[in-house]
Amino acid sequence: MSNEGTTDASRLTAKHCVPCEVGTQPFDLETINGLLPMVSKWKLEDATKLTRSFRFNNFIESMRFINDVAQLAEAEGHHPDIFVSYSYVRISLTTHNIGGLSENDFIMAAKIDEIFAKNGA
Repeated sequence: MSNEGTTDASRLTAKHCVPCEVGTQPFDLETINGLLPMVSKWKLEDATKLTRSFRFNNFIESMRFINDVAQLAEAEGHHPDIFVSYSYVRISLTTHNIGGLSENDFIMAAKIDEIFAKNGA
């Protein structure tokens, strides 16, 4: 991917998720490490997932954020795993059908960051 090494997340947010074809290989660690600076608040877990935790003032704010993320996930056709506990939300991204990370996960991470930023957090 030609965007490696840049921290400009807008290169990701301008894109849309595309279905991974059967046989698509997950990103290797070198590619992942090249893209991580673009979604710097996300953590790499087991070289197969991106995770990030979010804090809110209350449950209602958490749920508004979750609903916005759900709408994004439906629009992009790429669905994160979400854990909610009152004012805490943890999101995990992976491309399940390839068993690892794809560009879709980084696109979603950047777009989720935008949602969080717009919600005044």
